[in-house]
Amino acid sequence: MESALSAAVLLSAALAQRPSAPQPSSPRRVGVAAALQGSYAGLKSTVTAAAARMPEADYGSKPSTMPEVRTFGQVIAHIAEGQFDTCARVRGVANPNQGRQLEQALKTKAEFEKALADSFVFCDDAFSATTDENALQPVRMQFGPRSIELPRVSVLYGVLAHTSEMYGIGTVYLRAKGLVPPASEPTAGRGR
Repeated sequence: MESALSAAVLLSAALAQRPSAPQPSSPRRVGVAAALQGSYAGLKSTVTAAAARMPEADYGSKPSTMPEVRTFGQVIAHIAEGQFDTCARVRGVANPNQGRQLEQALKTKAEFEKALADSFVFCDDAFSATTDENALQPVRMQFGPRSIELPRVSVLYGVLAHTSEMYGIGTVYLRAKGLVPPASEPTAGRGR
């Protein structure tokens, strides 16, 4: 969560320094809300595909014998837990999984995929309700004993940063099993 906080703070500073007027030769301007929602939709698709791609038998695998390393399933559950928690704060509602430890509770691929899908459905409202007008609305976040208010858009970009980081970790697990991660597939002329 420290990296998500750092990303959120940096994004807040960048947004505060927006240029006053677009340049005449600039392409069509996309607002911060539309950019956020587009990034979220792409990440949602990619992470969901990664979870689907890993075979059931390999959800308990990890690329190390170190006990503190998560299994692939736990990586997926960690994404869901983070999304539920942060999107609940953005939406101003209770976390529907408060007190539940998904990383330890879930056992099957179907359970992990359902938790991930449910967390995306829960976050859909937080992302779709974000507009250029409410993007800077403060959201109270708790980091250990510290409470801090951050702009809504920064908190949601933090969700994207954390989910992207976990997806990146998950690609190691997929590659270890000889599987090509979804974002690396040769589609539309890109990928390896």
